[in-house]
Amino acid sequence: MARTRLYRNGDLVAEDFPLDDISEHLAAEDTVVWLDLVSPSPQVYERVQEEFGLHQLAIEDASSPRERPKLSHYHGHLFLSAYQATFEGDGGELTVCPVSAFITGRALITVHGDGFDMDAAVRRWDATSELARHGVAYLLHGLLDVVVDGHFDAVQALDDALEALEDTLFEETPQAVRQVQQRSFRLRRSLSHLRKVVLPMREVVNGLTRAKLVDEEIAPYYQDLYDHVLRVTEWTEGLRDFVATILESNLAVQGNRMNNIMKKVTSWAAIIAVPTAVTGYYGQNLPFPGYEHHAGFVTSAVLIVVLSVWLYVTFKRKDWL
Repeated sequence: MARTRLYRNGDLVAEDFPLDDISEHLAAEDTVVWLDLVSPSPQVYERVQEEFGLHQLAIEDASSPRERPKLSHYHGHLFLSAYQATFEGDGGELTVCPVSAFITGRALITVHGDGFDMDAAVRRWDATSELARHGVAYLLHGLLDVVVDGHFDAVQALDDALEALEDTLFEETPQAVRQVQQRSFRLRRSLSHLRKVVLPMREVVNGLTRAKLVDEEIAPYYQDLYDHVLRVTEWTEGLRDFVATILESNLAVQGNRMNNIMKKVTSWAAIIAVPTAVTGYYGQNLPFPGYEHHAGFVTSAVLIVVLSVWLYVTFKRKDWL
């Protein structure tokens, strides 16, 4: 699958034309082409490489699903790798989708999988069409703006999930205790994953700001994008401390609960120890109901079983066992 757009003098003049027509369009002056590839095959990569003179290492990086966010410089073009992030609050899992871009003086080639929302970038371009005269810099800014906004949404959702988890930290039910333990570790794992996606974006956007394709007029937009990246980075670092605080608080709460349980169990043991000591000292040789009868043995055995089961159920409900 491939999508194409052609801009001439800042105006959108053609869409969804064949890949074979790109050379003809680029032959005209003041034209900029956008080519979008969804999970391209090796044959498509070869055609694009021949058409735009892309470096083989850049092609290999675009084919790799585990490439870190970065900006690489090659002769005649740049290569950018980034990730769109989505956080599902219910499951506590972070989903990332890679997107790569080959950047030339008059063309932007984007490569991604089915999970990337390229329609959001297209809508962003249409909403800021007054910047289209800046060519590739305009297209690239719209793409990165969507990616960074997704990082913002993911960090916000993580923050909300951590605050909700903090509210259940002091609930006494066993379900709440298990939820805090399990969800805190899932959120910490998602936050660590998001941090690996967000932090390198500072170098990416900073490198693009100093690139030749960014002129003085559109440079403030890239500086604003860089400020957003810094805010997301600082927010992510702050959430790391938040997660650590929740884990430490959970351990402290569990320790306090254990101390309370030990005090209660010790108190019950002390209460039970008094009649046990008295009856043991006297040997229980006094007549009692069922004394020297078979029914007395059965009654005592039933009392032992019933009281033991009652204590077990009581302790289990209080999560002491």
